[in-house]
Amino acid sequence: MQVFCDIPENPPRACVATIGFFDGVHLGHRCLIEQVCEVAAVRGLASGVVTFPVHPRKVVQPEYRPELLTTCEEKLSLLSDAALDCCLLLDFTPEIAGLSAREFMAFLRDYYNIRALVVGYDHRFGHNRSEGFDDYVRYGQALGMEVILAHAYMSKDVVPGSSAGAGREMAVSSSCIRRLLSQGNVSEAAAGLGYDYFLNGTVVGGHRVGRTIGYPTANLRVNEPDKLIPSDGVYAVRVRVAGQVYGGMLSIGYRPTVDNGTDRSIEVHIFGFHADIYGQPIRLSFVRYLRPELKFDSLDGLVAQLRKDAENASRYL
Repeated sequence: MQVFCDIPENPPRACVATIGFFDGVHLGHRCLIEQVCEVAAVRGLASGVVTFPVHPRKVVQPEYRPELLTTCEEKLSLLSDAALDCCLLLDFTPEIAGLSAREFMAFLRDYYNIRALVVGYDHRFGHNRSEGFDDYVRYGQALGMEVILAHAYMSKDVVPGSSAGAGREMAVSSSCIRRLLSQGNVSEAAAGLGYDYFLNGTVVGGHRVGRTIGYPTANLRVNEPDKLIPSDGVYAVRVRVAGQVYGGMLSIGYRPTVDNGTDRSIEVHIFGFHADIYGQPIRLSFVRYLRPELKFDSLDGLVAQLRKDAENASRYL
């Protein structure tokens, strides 16, 4: 996938594209991208997406914290797996934000050679977002740009307590996945994402209590401050470090048994791993929520619970 970070001096190959922030590059996004690729194949054009390195809302509201599912780098990596020919990484400046829908479409045609635009079923663009699909079609006809309405990806949502296979069809969205992660429901979030939610970061020094009780941990400092951290609790995770993948159990929270104060920690015990990895990059992929964070009366009580957590995590892994 060719990535255009700036407006090219010469317009790229004519393409079919769609527009969006694509946070998480979840199954709904992938369904939309598949439709772009199908239209491109029929039309004999390149396939592409137009996306933004920074959340557009941060441009108009600098204080906004988006709680990202993916950083820009992570998003580009996921998009590169989607068989697209190109990604147009567009800075969402105040000038871009001030364009009307028609002006924005003309900009895409003139500078990026977009000849067909696949519009998500609920997507709106332009500075006031008051126009809809029929308006886009009319503008496209005037600009020589075909506008195509995409169909939504629908996921089977199993209703708790229902019989096997029962449920309701639900559209997958980034906001829905954020809500699931904020509740600790990482397994349902993975069903919408199409992969296990992950955090990338660096191993940093901690309090080193874990090694004294037989469960040494690596403490994670997340690379992106706007990245969403799932809710406090203990999780079964997969850990990528030093080019290998291991199982592990992860704790997010304030370590109440050892009085961690207001310092929220993300620490992982990696099964069967004993190397010194301070300062090294690490990826944690969430597989299953195990339990909430608990305060124990003694370290012995904590160790007994950690033994159960390790057994439960291993079962899910």
